[in-house]
Amino acid sequence: MPDPADRPARLEDVHALALAMPHVTVHDPDADNPVYQVGGKSFVFFRTPRPDAVDPETGERYPDVIVFWVESDADKQALVQDETTPFFTTPHFDGHPSVLIRACRLGEISRTELAEVIQDAWLSRASQRRRTAWLGRRPGQ
Repeated sequence: MPDPADRPARLEDVHALALAMPHVTVHDPDADNPVYQVGGKSFVFFRTPRPDAVDPETGERYPDVIVFWVESDADKQALVQDETTPFFTTPHFDGHPSVLIRACRLGEISRTELAEVIQDAWLSRASQRRRTAWLGRRPGQ
């Protein structure tokens, strides 16, 4: 029987998985573009439409861009250069340790993959003490 966690990711998974991480606060939780933070540092946020992320055919700004922090530029490049993933970046994020994905394309990755991206985003922003504590509680660690 297939693992239900390997179903296609959905928008509500982003919220649930980010909130499941320890010490998370949400800036503007009732807004369309909440910001998930750990220790006052954003690790996942929903972007407002910006001129650097547009549909190449229509020129319309993407209304559904989600930003995930990553640990390093190497991690960023691994995600955005892999043509099998929907992750991307824009010139606005050059030099910024983050990747972007459109909410309408979340279903192109599994919930398990999304969970890994969110956990990695959290780990990249959490304090050393919080990282160590969380990693120490994980099974098999």
